Amino acid sequence: MTVSAPDQDDFFIRFHGVRGTIPCPGSEYARYGGNTSCIELRCGGHLFILDAGTGLRQLGIELGAEGLIDTDILLTHTHIDHIVGMPFFIPMFRPGNKIRVHAGHLWDNEERLQQVFLRMIATPIFPVPLEALAADIVFKEFRAGDTLTLHKNVTIRTAPLNHPNGATGYRIEHGGKSICYVTDTEHVEGKVDANILSLIRGADIFIYDATYTTEEYPDFKGWGHSTWEVGAELATLAEVGRYVIFHHAPDHTDSDMDLIADRSRIKFEASIVAREGLIIRP
Repeated sequence: MTVSAPDQDDFFIRFHGVRGTIPCPGSEYARYGGNTSCIELRCGGHLFILDAGTGLRQLGIELGAEGLIDTDILLTHTHIDHIVGMPFFIPMFRPGNKIRVHAGHLWDNEERLQQVFLRMIATPIFPVPLEALAADIVFKEFRAGDTLTLHKNVTIRTAPLNHPNGATGYRIEHGGKSICYVTDTEHVEGKVDANILSLIRGADIFIYDATYTTEEYPDFKGWGHSTWEVGAELATLAEVGRYVIFHHAPDHTDSDMDLIADRSRIKFEASIVAREGLIIRP
């Protein structure tokens, strides 16, 4: 299904990839989806894309049917599962398209965002030459914690996250509504992450890295991910409108996610598990 461009007052997200670490094909992942992180966000007549995992490929096919596009891709970070879809994003190959790629975790890094992308598509890793990318593509760095004004009617607040090599959380505000995207972050046991709490306070939609359960977490401590239970606690403290469980572990099948969905609503009633194709409006 292709979603046509909204009017100036519409504000919604649509999930194209909800999985973390690695794509998971197969019947056991059919209902929630196996593509890695990618969310389409529309507001104020603008198109934003949150992360560029394998879900970006199908989004690109659908956007190609809309004609020329002008979009901002907001990356949480540049681990492979969050950028692997970029070389397969068809709009990058079409003259006249305008694509700006943003990241906030490389500000103090010697390697720039453009270098990361070029390294990913260099031979012998990728067979298509750089010259084939005919769109107007610009790479931009900012410092996590900055407030971005990419369009006059949209405000984007950011915050640093606790993840190996760094990551950035986003709060997109438009028309008095807000959507927060906070993935690839690890909690500190017994403490509340003040950066996240400040970012998400009062948000209409809060998307969180809920890779593990509390029972699973000790085996993966230090890997840079959190649990759905911690997400529910943050949602409660911040008084958000809706809490969205995201970045599903590759080992979590549809049946596992059904169980997490049931358990999460006990801790935070307005909880929902992200699945590919899901559309939410704040």
